[in-house]
Amino acid sequence: MILDDFIILNKTGLFCSYGDFYLDPKEPVKHAVISHAHGDHAIGGNLNVYCTEATALFMKHRYRKFAGGEFFLKTYHETFNLNGVKITFISAGHILGSAQVLMEYAGVKYLYTGDYKLQPDDTCEPIEFAQADVLITETTFADPATQHPDAETEILKLNTTQTNIMLGAYALGKCQRLIALINAHCTEKRILLHHSMVPFVKIYEQMGINMGRYEVYDRKVMKNNPANMIYMVPPMVYRSYFKAINVIRIFATGWKHLQNNNEIQLYVSDHADWNDILLTVKNVNPSQVWTNHGDGLQLKNHFEKSLVVKLLS
Repeated sequence: MILDDFIILNKTGLFCSYGDFYLDPKEPVKHAVISHAHGDHAIGGNLNVYCTEATALFMKHRYRKFAGGEFFLKTYHETFNLNGVKITFISAGHILGSAQVLMEYAGVKYLYTGDYKLQPDDTCEPIEFAQADVLITETTFADPATQHPDAETEILKLNTTQTNIMLGAYALGKCQRLIALINAHCTEKRILLHHSMVPFVKIYEQMGINMGRYEVYDRKVMKNNPANMIYMVPPMVYRSYFKAINVIRIFATGWKHLQNNNEIQLYVSDHADWNDILLTVKNVNPSQVWTNHGDGLQLKNHFEKSLVVKLLS
């Protein structure tokens, strides 16, 4: 029997009282099961952290000595027991080391997706599907009007100009994916990275990912090369350099409102869009869908006559 309160949302995050642990807590807790290392899912200071090796490396870089007390590193498909709940990590395809969390208790399986994507990405493990009785899915882009274009086609837009580009991107996940896409499809471009992005790229390489060509940003290099340079910067730097001259400003994101005032709109998203969420539901084949991280109302309306959909947030 599905337990309606197996996962509840409180001010600290998604809590499983049956196993006394949190999924991606927003405040430090005793037992934290972390799906991936983005800052809105992985904070520092937890006493016991359960995650993949890549996630631990990213967290330890970002939070240093405050990353957490003890890290329990788990591989994909390795089942472990946490206070009576069986837990298995399944690849989520979001960023390197990202995991869905499959939980089994009293004969019922609950699958928490964390953030996930179905599009191919050479810089992280591809998503895998696991069947479960309850699918707890993110709904960041759960809107029938949202359909992410093919990333390989989008990146070709960078070839339409020889002017130097300031390319805004998240430092973890998006940056590395863009480096790989540019190296594969924009071979005349030279990639310069903001210094804050380099450590994350180095961790990717440490984990066996071939990142190809890139350089640490050098002002002289950018100044002396007026064409085909891409200076990749994190969002805060991108926003602070809004008056940058002699460059085309581009921000890689799936959000339409963040494309405003950009010379070229680059729709590259690391989340599942509407069709991908529906395909995930089909493959997981749950009896119920619980939604999180976004607005699940349209998903609830879509499955109104065929599937129980509960909005956690």
